[in-house]
Amino acid sequence: MPVKKYLKESIKLGDKELTVESGRVAKQASGSVVIRNGDTMLLVAAVGAQNPREGIDFFPLTVEYREAQFSAGRIPGNYFRREGRPNEKEVLTSRLIDRPCRPLFTEGYRNETQVIASVISADPDNDPDVIAITGASCALYLSDIPFATPIAGVRVGLIDGRYVINPTYDERRESRLNLIVAGTEEAIVMVEAGALEVSEEIMVEALMLAHKEINRLCRWQKELYKALEIQKREVTAPVLNEEMLGEIERNYTDRLRASLDTTKQDKIASYAGVDALKKEVVESYPEDQPEQRQMAKKIFDHLKETIFRDDILNQRRRPDGRRFSEIRQITCEVGWLPRVHGSALFTRGETQALVTTTLGTKDDEQFMDDLETGEIKRRFMLNYNFPSFSVGEVGRFGNPGRREIGHGALARRAIEPVLPEESEFPYTLRIVSDITESNGSSSMASVCGGILSLMDAGVPLKRAVAGVAMGLVMEGNKYAILSDIAGAEDHYGDMDFKVTGTSEGITALQMDIKIAGINSQIMAEALEQARKGRLHILSAMEKAIAVPREEIAPYAPRIIQIKINPDKIRDVIGPGGKIIRALVEETGAKIDVEDDGTVSIATADAEAAKAAVDRIRGLTAEAEIGENYLGTVSRIVDFGAFVEIFPGTDGLLHISEIADRRVKDVRDELKEGQQIMVKCIGKEGNKIKLSRKAVLRDEKQQAEAAGAGDGD
Repeated sequence: MPVKKYLKESIKLGDKELTVESGRVAKQASGSVVIRNGDTMLLVAAVGAQNPREGIDFFPLTVEYREAQFSAGRIPGNYFRREGRPNEKEVLTSRLIDRPCRPLFTEGYRNETQVIASVISADPDNDPDVIAITGASCALYLSDIPFATPIAGVRVGLIDGRYVINPTYDERRESRLNLIVAGTEEAIVMVEAGALEVSEEIMVEALMLAHKEINRLCRWQKELYKALEIQKREVTAPVLNEEMLGEIERNYTDRLRASLDTTKQDKIASYAGVDALKKEVVESYPEDQPEQRQMAKKIFDHLKETIFRDDILNQRRRPDGRRFSEIRQITCEVGWLPRVHGSALFTRGETQALVTTTLGTKDDEQFMDDLETGEIKRRFMLNYNFPSFSVGEVGRFGNPGRREIGHGALARRAIEPVLPEESEFPYTLRIVSDITESNGSSSMASVCGGILSLMDAGVPLKRAVAGVAMGLVMEGNKYAILSDIAGAEDHYGDMDFKVTGTSEGITALQMDIKIAGINSQIMAEALEQARKGRLHILSAMEKAIAVPREEIAPYAPRIIQIKINPDKIRDVIGPGGKIIRALVEETGAKIDVEDDGTVSIATADAEAAKAAVDRIRGLTAEAEIGENYLGTVSRIVDFGAFVEIFPGTDGLLHISEIADRRVKDVRDELKEGQQIMVKCIGKEGNKIKLSRKAVLRDEKQQAEAAGAGDGD
């Protein structure tokens, strides 16, 4: 292995320095860098096997991103006290790195390749996720691995109308936009965004600004590459046998075009026809010539793509005959499942999602490790499931994979901006989207179905959200923007982007681009066509349910919130939690007490809720001067009596305040256990002064006033 040169260089990014150091750590990897932004640092290492993996027709790339808890000075909070399986943030960031990098390896490269990005220092300001994209590019590009085009990643925020490059955690909390863009020197290749209903114009401006910074970072990487004098491995690009290509085109083009046509057949029938034709093509070559058969498979797949692109760009025709801007037929049903809190069945063409909403209490919040704060609580969860039967296949049934986690995160990001504040609707919310059929953008079906199920559950949303998957096919100056793309359009198109939003603006965006040369005009045109598609879908959803139900589902817990003096929290909890446990057992209600004195009582039983509220108010009530209370004489002393006006709260009724005349002996007027009306006439710290004389005086004045009225 040749000795690697040492290099350490910096470049200005936003208001900080981005530094890359190579040749110091992990020198036995094919390529490795330590990348730093502020005090956040990542070690990114890339290794490419020396020999191709035999017998495969895909590129075996693995990307792993990990956040070590030591990087933020913490010990993992789990039982084993060490990092375990990747959490959601790690999975999503691994996808952020993988998606822009994968298409840029030299065609024909089939060597097992692995990229590992490890957070080794995490400051409280700078998120390592977007830095990891640039770090992965540096590790690959500054190595002999055939990764010939550098990329970079940038985050853009929007605060008070001003765009901010790589905003801090605090700035992101104030931002209307959280946009992550990855790209090459020439073009944007990936976008991931969440937004608070921003306009299409703002999104295009932010994308162009991000690419301007990306361009600088990519040119900087090329300078580092020259300084290190790196030699890339030679890769022989695959070529098609021209003679076989011509033969298969002549004999099978018309039949293949007919099989791909879905105007008169569904997806399953189309796929079956294509598979049968592929088998016929392969078997038309001798069995004892496996190389010819393998070449026939490649030519057949190439012909499929050629037919698709020719039909779109030259014939201006989609496989299912739709107009480029046309959305497939939509049907929406709500309230389909009788025992759940909210349900919806959303169907668009051959894509269908069964989506449910469950309302829970604060106990149901999701707890997650977080580098910034140590631990975060998530009040809103969205889980996406994609069983193999949804595409008519037999497959593994187990834990969700990276794709499922990514689709669920996109749908959650799309819906989150329209949820009510916790103070207005104090529930924990969980949406589950089970895909029952799939032929194009089940994640967008999950967004639409999720909104419908939330409305069915009675969640007071600010506005409805819908999503649409868009595509682009482009060659030279010819291009076609496609709304609501189906399977082949996703696979063979040049851009796949999903846009979600309300009638007012965009809430989420996810985009993967396979070609260079997409300018701001095409981007703006695509987003405008997506906006029109989104409004069409919103109108279809409105026919099923226009506004959230006024009442939550009968089987959902009712949550009542009351405020108590924080100093009284201990009176509700009791020593060792004794009092609150007793309250829960007696009433059957769930009771949560916050540090600010907010008490949440959750139960489906109205009587139990009332009983719990009464008990808590009794435990925490405070006497107010001038108010009357029905109290119980708890103890008599020579100078008066102690009267319990709330459970555990006594006030002193002095002998001079017992009656409107002079009292010689308290026991002549009162008995222990006797109930009497008293008025609070004073408070000194925890001491309460009571008067029965004042109550008697008030009653006498009222009687006299009533008598005078009768006389008139």
